[in-house]
This record gives sequence, C-alpha cells and structure tokens, in this order.
Amino acid sequence: MENFLVHWGYLAVFVLSFISSMGLPVGAEVAIIYGGVLASGQVTSEHHQLSLVVVIVVATLAEVLGSLAGYLIGYFGGRPLVDKVGKYVLLTHKDLDRAEAWFARRGEPVVLFGRFIPLLRSFVSFAAGLGEMAMAKFVIFTVIGCAIWCTILTSVGYSLGSSYKHVLKAFSYAGYVAAVLVVIAVAVLFVHRLRQVREERP
Repeated sequence: MENFLVHWGYLAVFVLSFISSMGLPVGAEVAIIYGGVLASGQVTSEHHQLSLVVVIVVATLAEVLGSLAGYLIGYFGGRPLVDKVGKYVLLTHKDLDRAEAWFARRGEPVVLFGRFIPLLRSFVSFAAGLGEMAMAKFVIFTVIGCAIWCTILTSVGYSLGSSYKHVLKAFSYAGYVAAVLVVIAVAVLFVHRLRQVREERP
C-alpha cells in the first residue's frame, strides 16, 4: 500500500477512501494517515511530497462521495436487493424493518459519530440507505463527520512523519492479538447470525 501511495499520491488516497466509505473496508484509515506522513516530507523526496491541506480535501471528498454511493445502493436497492442477494450476506426483510425503526429513532448521531469507528464506518452509509434516512440530513452529517475524521487522521500522519514505521512496529504485536480476537468474535457472530436468518426466513 505504501508504494501505491508514494507513486500515485492523491489518486491513491482518493481511491482507497472512496472504496472504503462505499462499504468495502480496505484500510483507508492507514492510507489517509500515510498521506499525512507524505505531506510531512520526512519519508520521501520533494518530488513525492504532498500538501497537507490537499490530502485532507481529497480524502474528505472521496469519503463523502463513497458514502453517498453506499447510501444510494442501500436506498434504491432496499428490499429487492435483499431478495436477490440477502441470503449471501445474511440479510432478511426483518433486518430492514429493524434498520428503518432504528434510524428513525437515532440515525443522525450514528451517521455522524459512526464515522469515527473503524470497520463500522464502512457500513454506516449502506445502513442509512436501507433505513431510508433523509438524504439531506445524511449528506450534512456525513460531510461533518468525514471532514473531522480525515483532518484528524491526516494530522496524525503529519505529526508522526519519519517515526511512522516505528509507531506501527510498536503496536504490531497488540494488533496481532486484536486481530485474533476479532476473528473469533466474527466467527461466533456469524454462526449466531446464520441461525437467526434461518429462523426469520419463511
């Protein structure tokens, strides 16, 4: 990923951020942070140095557009989409009913603050679309959340500069442990979810 970001710069940040916010987690957080690292000018030549402000703007724009795409897929796909592919992703119509009711009660804070939670943030837009949240409100909260998130991540990378790799190495072991725990949790949730879907489907 680092080589991709070094050679493609802003385009790489845009592509990874767009894909991730659309609903496919591809490590956009790391890409945005590394964009800040490149903006610091401490790890590359002047030729590859990026602008801190431009990285923030590009990442935010990509996040907003990707989020809007995910929202539209959920909004217009809705129940027909669940009929076609629901069994492959373990979704039922009862899930849509719950999503609609949930977003009607507290959807706005989730769209805003969900942007700050890794992994979950990739699915907020699709869920908001399924819950048929008002597009105007969705866009407003998405822009605010994405702008704050991208500014924070880029600034962190800019501050780390050349110590970026040292920090990653220091947290690598903790990351391995966390990854194992996540895999176990996902496996347990998958089995539970599979049973629930089988019970809810006619």
